[in-house]
Amino acid sequence: MGPTNSQSGTPLAATKADERVAGTSLLVRVFRRPEIGALMGALVVFVLFALVDQTPGHIFSSLTGAARWSDYASTIGIVAVPVALLMIGGEFDLSAGVMVGSSGLFGGLLITNWGWPVWPAIGAMLVFALVVGFLNGYLVMATGLPSFIVTLAMFFSLRGLNLGLTKLLTGTVRVSDVDKGAGFDSAHAVFSSEFWPPYDFKIAVVWWIAIAALGTWALTRTKFGNWVFAVGGDATAARNTGVPVKRTKITLFMCTSLAAALVGVIDLTRLNGIQAGQGVGDEFQFIIAAVVGGCLLTGGYGSAIGSSIGAAIIGMAFIGIAYAGWNTDWTWLFLGIILFLAVLVNTFIGKRARGARR
Repeated sequence: MGPTNSQSGTPLAATKADERVAGTSLLVRVFRRPEIGALMGALVVFVLFALVDQTPGHIFSSLTGAARWSDYASTIGIVAVPVALLMIGGEFDLSAGVMVGSSGLFGGLLITNWGWPVWPAIGAMLVFALVVGFLNGYLVMATGLPSFIVTLAMFFSLRGLNLGLTKLLTGTVRVSDVDKGAGFDSAHAVFSSEFWPPYDFKIAVVWWIAIAALGTWALTRTKFGNWVFAVGGDATAARNTGVPVKRTKITLFMCTSLAAALVGVIDLTRLNGIQAGQGVGDEFQFIIAAVVGGCLLTGGYGSAIGSSIGAAIIGMAFIGIAYAGWNTDWTWLFLGIILFLAVLVNTFIGKRARGARR
């Protein structure tokens, strides 16, 4: 007879077998997903605004309504996905919002003041964003300062440059007439056109879905995704196990700036110009979307899909409040309440799921 467990008398082989087959139920595994709280919240928000919709024909719950709120959500979601990955990696980027305007102004000035064709100008915008993202990440890693401080400094620097340089070069606070640049029509078709008439969804929604899918794949199916979770959970332990912490975090900052520049391209081609203050304040919506989607402020936990669901909630809130006939001055109060409740729900569900065995 083989060795037995000294307390229960059960053969050790049987004990080990039991441990191997022990697991959690499907329900518990579902509730352990970081985006489950956001999904539940999105359903509640959708039903709420569908019920209080005051428009003829109840537009909110129709495809026309979906086209309207998904349009607003798309430009939030495009940046919220890399912001979520950055937060999972344990960092913040408060310059992502102003980067939308900075990249758009840079490209607009290249087109209108220096005669660049639109496509080379768009390429320059993206390169500019990568440089700023690299600078953010490098300064965070080289100085050891919190990313909150470094990117806040970048926020103020870019905001000052946006206003000062735009007024210096154009005499106004806006760059206009971008549609006169060579190649504008094709760029507009790629970044700002509409599809599926008569509902007229914006092509930005396709960009949003594509980036959410790419972020989810990178986070869950690649070595880089494992590195992101590792550096966010414990950077020192990750470094000791061979994870390139510095390179991973700098890459995340660069991806965030690149996504913000993409939104800058979308705004520039959609509006035929851009204001010096474009994007200022949007960084909070990006962070709200990521947090509502299940990202922890401490890093190491979250998902790209969750941040997209968070962006959808923000889009539904902005459009739903208008369709309900409510005073839109209360929109930000509504978002603040959503943020607070989402964190409470995610924390509660996470603790209960992690504590459950079956």
